[in-house]
Amino acid sequence: MSAVDRVRDAMGSSPAAGNPMRWRTLAVSQLAAFMALLDVSIVNVALPSIERGLGVSAGTAQWVVSGYALSFGLALVPAGRLGDALGRRRMFLIALGAFVLTSALTGAAPTIGLLIAARLLQGVAGGMLLPQNSGLIQELFQGAERGKAFGILGATVGVATATGPVVGGLILTLIAGPDAWRWVFYVNVPIGLLALFLAARWVPARSGGGRRDAHLDLIGSLLLGGGVLCLLLPAVDAESNGLSQDWWLLIAAVVLLTAFARWELHTVHRKREPVLDPRLAHTSGFAAGSVIGLVYFVGFTGIWLVLALYFQDGVGYSPLRSGLAVTPFAIGVAVSAAIAGRLVSRVGRLLTVAGLTATIAGLVATALLLRHVGGDAAAWAAAGPLLIAGLGGGMVTSPNVTLSLQHVPVRMAGAAGGALQTAQRIGSAIGTAVLATIFYRVLMSSARDYPTAVSDALLSASALMLLALLIAIVDLIRHRPPVGDRLRDR
Repeated sequence: MSAVDRVRDAMGSSPAAGNPMRWRTLAVSQLAAFMALLDVSIVNVALPSIERGLGVSAGTAQWVVSGYALSFGLALVPAGRLGDALGRRRMFLIALGAFVLTSALTGAAPTIGLLIAARLLQGVAGGMLLPQNSGLIQELFQGAERGKAFGILGATVGVATATGPVVGGLILTLIAGPDAWRWVFYVNVPIGLLALFLAARWVPARSGGGRRDAHLDLIGSLLLGGGVLCLLLPAVDAESNGLSQDWWLLIAAVVLLTAFARWELHTVHRKREPVLDPRLAHTSGFAAGSVIGLVYFVGFTGIWLVLALYFQDGVGYSPLRSGLAVTPFAIGVAVSAAIAGRLVSRVGRLLTVAGLTATIAGLVATALLLRHVGGDAAAWAAAGPLLIAGLGGGMVTSPNVTLSLQHVPVRMAGAAGGALQTAQRIGSAIGTAVLATIFYRVLMSSARDYPTAVSDALLSASALMLLALLIAIVDLIRHRPPVGDRLRDR
């Protein structure tokens, strides 16, 4: 790296920063990210249709969701590192093309085995795609513009996850028949082809990486992948078999991740480039933001599955009506994320604290109302609290992405973004398994009392988010400037 590059890296800028195509690049990258993240939650409302259409059990069909989350999480950090080393435009186009192809294969799958296999490949493509977004933002934007761009990325993460059930329900309503679920995957093909065409025109040809001497750290990638796999497998398998028989995988995860940390330190000492630089742990905001993201997504992602089960199986709503019932949350996320992205540079971690507080309050209120209000009135009763929870959620995802990545050097941007998303995907997998397990166990022990089951699951999600709130408060206190500095700022 030249002296000029080192100075630019230390300042968080790059030769590509200020590119006149940067906002168009951001737009097409967010379209691709939205599509990949939408597929995390859009399938939840289609699971009953898949069970009927392919004649499989609920536990088997659940792997259509879990398999995607599993491979998605495994691909994130290595793909981010590849983008840093080989070029983000190249990795973005390869990943986007692979996502379009695997979406078509998933929709055409004739058996459950091939469907799950195609979803695993689709998850790898999605995991390759997402880290390039944060890398492109680090590279193309500077200063306040970078905070705004990260705010848009955070909004994309929150809105895509929250609107999945609505979009899935709409597709299943517009397209009738036993194979209607296939269009949940086919819809990615025309959107993905459009994004591929625009990306080829708008993503800068010289964007990131591309050094011939790049070190890809294959051993580090294998150790990290093995550790994440051993963490995720018990989570995605918990609903069917419980955690008791998978305890050894958790021990293996600790061993592999410890070995990974030691190997990465050894790689840095040898002056080679690691897959995930240990010095990121000392980058302002990154470690706290990763933990907050992990814990928040443990509580956040699982609520869509239990609400879909409650509204469809417990109350008898159609998939579309079930999706519309949670639309207030999505609206809240969209509104507050856009505003929070503009405020985060001035307000900082306090936005996360306020957002988590509102989300917890909204979910607790939703849980208490659904315990006592059912039938047609259930969705109307939950609309207000879900809107409050969504407004809070937008103040969590968007600022947390910005605060976690804003001080990361450009040369580490892809791997850092992949690590942040890996934490969120681990949280998502654990949260979906934990909340679904709580829901089903309460349902079975209460003679199929759906209001009690959904209420207990939502209260459990609130308790998990309370832990994220405590971590955010600690981080806020640790990084609050002295009183004298605050008075001088005024």
